[in-house]
Amino acid sequence: MAQDIDDYALIGDHQTAALISRDGSIDWLCLPRFDSGACFAALLGDEDNGHWRLAPKGAGACTRRAYLDDSLVLESVWETGTGTVKVIDFMPQRDRAPDVIRIVEGVSGSVEMAGVLRLRFDYGHVIPWVRRTDGHRIAVAGPDSVWLRSEPEVHTYGEHFSTRSDFTVSAGDRVAFVLTWHPSHEPRPRLLDPYEALRSSLEDWRAWAARCTYRGPYRDAVVRSLITLKALTYAPSGGIVAAPTTSLPERLGGVRNWDYRYCWLRDSTLTLNALLSAGYREEAVSWRDWLLRAIAGDPAELQIMYGLGGERRLPEHELPWLEGYGHSSPVRVGNGAVTQRQHDVYGEVLDSFFFARAHGMAPEPHAWKIQSALMDFLESAWQDPDEGLWEVRGPRRHFVHSKVMAWVAADRAVRTIESHPDLDGDTGRWRAMRDAVHREVCEKGYDASRNTFTQSYGSTALDAATLLIPRVGFLPADDPRVIGTVDAVRRELSHDGIIRRYSTDDTSDGLPGTEGAFLACSFWLADALHLIGRHRDASALFDRLLSLRNDVGLLAEEYDPGADRLLGNFPQAFSHIGLVGTALTLADTPQAD
Repeated sequence: MAQDIDDYALIGDHQTAALISRDGSIDWLCLPRFDSGACFAALLGDEDNGHWRLAPKGAGACTRRAYLDDSLVLESVWETGTGTVKVIDFMPQRDRAPDVIRIVEGVSGSVEMAGVLRLRFDYGHVIPWVRRTDGHRIAVAGPDSVWLRSEPEVHTYGEHFSTRSDFTVSAGDRVAFVLTWHPSHEPRPRLLDPYEALRSSLEDWRAWAARCTYRGPYRDAVVRSLITLKALTYAPSGGIVAAPTTSLPERLGGVRNWDYRYCWLRDSTLTLNALLSAGYREEAVSWRDWLLRAIAGDPAELQIMYGLGGERRLPEHELPWLEGYGHSSPVRVGNGAVTQRQHDVYGEVLDSFFFARAHGMAPEPHAWKIQSALMDFLESAWQDPDEGLWEVRGPRRHFVHSKVMAWVAADRAVRTIESHPDLDGDTGRWRAMRDAVHREVCEKGYDASRNTFTQSYGSTALDAATLLIPRVGFLPADDPRVIGTVDAVRRELSHDGIIRRYSTDDTSDGLPGTEGAFLACSFWLADALHLIGRHRDASALFDRLLSLRNDVGLLAEEYDPGADRLLGNFPQAFSHIGLVGTALTLADTPQAD
């Protein structure tokens, strides 16, 4: 394992994304979509599983790197003994074919450059046949083909099943490499002007970032997180993937390695909140519309996640030829949790549509009928145990968070009709359900001896998801039970001030080993501290969380305080949604406790 997760930066074209290390190597890229097979999979194996390195000959990590202004265009700079050179990496918004563009520019002196391109389709498993034609290197295997060219043309040669290049740049020199994927049965894709693509990409990103309406003290962090969320959006459908990667471990050497290249319903309300509150109404509408299409059908078959376009079948299997990041196996493709029963998603869906309507988004005519059907199913289903928010692979239980979100579903349904009496619905039944859920959670999910809500009925374990109780309105923030829960979670689930989702000590989640602290939960704690009036604590925690971002402002799913490193799939939408949400919350917060 050559690189920490922290060492990677992201580029993308709103349909897929690549991870680039500090040493100039693209170690992860799935083409043509986020959920396609990777052609660069060194991230989960080694260089023989595919990568593309472009850097000064014999150099290691770059001297410095940064995104150009408010964009997803990455500039990496190497200062060497003979001169300084920079590499600009980006993926322009695609017309038809996805492109990766790498522009080498001499800054001072003279620098010898070395390029190594190892294409391995099907997650590092298939070595393509490479030939030269019309100034291109063309790699073909089955349905995939990749075309590589340079401007001006740089001599390339084959060695050890890789394409290599050696060239020198002096001050003012520029060499652009363009790598393009397209189906192997189609003719050559159109040629792209790399410098015009750079100009238009920077212009587009700057214009998009300028739409952000947040003007608070954390603007840079908020804009970077919003850009990351935009990069994780699959533009054709409006769906937002949880992360562009699979199987980055929640603990090095462990088995908690999952595929996150799909869209989770649990993110829906928080995503809408972040987008609408920051001024991105168009993106919020696209996400709302994706959500509406995905959930259409039998309410009993509502899934916790879907594919990029709303696909339902995401079968999980392992890739034995990949050793895993940091020898953390297995490497998994697909996600078996798609078949789980998680009742909280009904609340998240109803809350999303309620939030969208409250913020002036014109409702789709058939949306309320779908929501009513979901409520009809939930009226009886909420009393059953489920797998809970965290997709545990142990036995079903009566998770408190799931019950709270069932209450949210009923509450939002009732309030929708109260504000729009022209809609059909049995508010009497739904009010009765809302009251019954509330009563049962307070009786069975609350530990009076410790003054805290627990993870599930009859359990002594805690769950960071209970921090959302005041946020969703189940109880007011000044309720002693809420304050007690915040204190208990902070006391028992804290790892050097950062919050774990729940305790894994008893393996009650059905999996061996442990995991790192969960960053989204830590943002929830900052929100909860704000709500109960501990504003200085909330701000201090938020500042601490901001310090965990890598050098280009990205966060993974989790963090290991002991090793001071990020863990889990990267970059993680849930973490960046949490960052935006907390920044917006603190903007309305008085600074004195």
